[in-house]
Amino acid sequence: MITSKELRNAWLKFYEDRGHLNIGAVSLIGDGTTGVMFNVAGMQPLMPYLLGKKHPSGKTRLCNVQGCVRTVDIDSVGDQTHFTFFEMMGNWSLGDYFKQEKTKWSYELLTEVFGLDGNEICSTVFEGNSAAPRDDETAELLKKVGIKPEHIFYLPKEDNWWELEGTVGTPCGPDNEWFYPKHNKPCGPNCGPACGCGRYVEVGNDVYMQYKKTATGYEPLANKNVDTGFGLDRLLAFLNGITDGYKTDLFLPVIKYLEEKSGKSYDDDEEARKAMRIIADHIRTSTMLIGDVNGIVPSNVGAGYILRRLLRRAIRYARSLGVEPSVLTDISKIFIEKIYDEAYPLLVEKEDYVVSEIAKETEKFEASLATGLKEFNKCIDGIKRKNQFMSEKDASYVPETEISGKQAFRLYDTFGFPIELTEEMAEEVGFTVDVKGFEAAFKEHQEISKQQGTFKGGLAEQNEVTARLHSATHLLNAALKSVFNDNGINQKGSNITTERLRFDFNFPRKITPEELAELEKWVNDAIAANVEITMEEMSVDEAKAQGAVGVFSDKYGEKVKVYTMGKYSKEICGGPHAKTTGELHHFKIIKEEASSAGVRRIKAILD
Repeated sequence: MITSKELRNAWLKFYEDRGHLNIGAVSLIGDGTTGVMFNVAGMQPLMPYLLGKKHPSGKTRLCNVQGCVRTVDIDSVGDQTHFTFFEMMGNWSLGDYFKQEKTKWSYELLTEVFGLDGNEICSTVFEGNSAAPRDDETAELLKKVGIKPEHIFYLPKEDNWWELEGTVGTPCGPDNEWFYPKHNKPCGPNCGPACGCGRYVEVGNDVYMQYKKTATGYEPLANKNVDTGFGLDRLLAFLNGITDGYKTDLFLPVIKYLEEKSGKSYDDDEEARKAMRIIADHIRTSTMLIGDVNGIVPSNVGAGYILRRLLRRAIRYARSLGVEPSVLTDISKIFIEKIYDEAYPLLVEKEDYVVSEIAKETEKFEASLATGLKEFNKCIDGIKRKNQFMSEKDASYVPETEISGKQAFRLYDTFGFPIELTEEMAEEVGFTVDVKGFEAAFKEHQEISKQQGTFKGGLAEQNEVTARLHSATHLLNAALKSVFNDNGINQKGSNITTERLRFDFNFPRKITPEELAELEKWVNDAIAANVEITMEEMSVDEAKAQGAVGVFSDKYGEKVKVYTMGKYSKEICGGPHAKTTGELHHFKIIKEEASSAGVRRIKAILD
């Protein structure tokens, strides 16, 4: 067995012994230069130096273990692999060594330090295309260090190539990903790391930045860089033969504590297991964000809003588990005193402050949570009673399953429920939330507050962000119709947080990588055009005549708002939106998946 502390130290020692400077970790909180709220990748703080700037240390060989926070997939937390905080073990060559040394070192690390069988290790390399040749150089070096030829897989650009999309003049190049089989039972004759059967575990990734992106293709770089990333949480579980990431020593003390306090079994109770995972993950991330060198506190705007959402979600799941939310401070202490004391000594220094901030937020939300849950249940029960009454009167009546925007806003304004929390609770009982109605109620409240001189601006900043992403959903909707030449494609649902948008639409199959790239390009072309986003009020008939997109029904009143983005989009909507498409900066699709039968889901960010 290897502990998290041993793994972290082994990584750093291995590269320090090979002339690398341990540069330590930087703040988890974005400083505004990268366009993201949190540090989401180990290489993110190194980007200026990978792009050619000299590192302040003067060194060309660097290594560290960098904490990262990513909440785009927060709704997936609760399974055995998703975390909102994670650590990336990295090392870099800034124009120093290249493929020969890096291939050799990665193999040595995996076999001699971590004890993996070299006869089983697999690797993927770039298969080449019309713009860049096949990476035979890396493949040959892999064979020399001991990788079997049949364990080397050539994969296309989407799998084994790194570059900043849409950015000319920046370094880019092929990557070499390392895999290890969990068992020796192939799913078929073409079983490999890319087949998706789950047999192979990715243990790390070496990126070789050997080209410069040009307007027409790629040209070789004079100074070549190496960027390596190995996920500590994932590798720790794999090396210990664990498939559940919450059973490593990063979480096990917290899980055992929750079992003691709740009297429930992590292994035998599925609902309790999900609650324990969410509580453990969210309190770990909250502890890290509050205890960071640029630590934040819960608020209603930006990163503080994400922190508040994490804490309030943890509080709700603590109640569902049957434990007092006050135990969340004890969990934070476990992370500080037993798990991250060596790696993050600042947490120990700030322990009292971190614990007090979690306690304050817990007390604040606890005061209204019980009443808010009663209000939520009363809302659901009211809709169900109406459905029963109407169904008895009219056999053709279609039951309602949507919480109105005004009801959702009351839960937010009066009881402190983030809209995402209301959506999550609604989904658990088979309901949805009128998010556009919530946004309209929010905007109405905002305008009234401004007129009364009581609005302080914090929520306005957040709304400017819940606004740019909203505009992006309109462009994505239009892009889908244009790219697939199909006006039968319609929105089936959406969800917008301060970090990402989620858009559901009817479509019969998985979208290919090439089609996703075309969708991105369509939206980014509209953004680059920087057209004004205008709003007009008109009748539904006028909106139809102008070709406005909308699911026309009797829910619209006599007048509707139509938002127009030049030639790109015209859609009925309650707002709010950006002032111009240029304010969206750059659109990036991060995930495409099935939502339900005949419905696909796209998640995207603005960076």
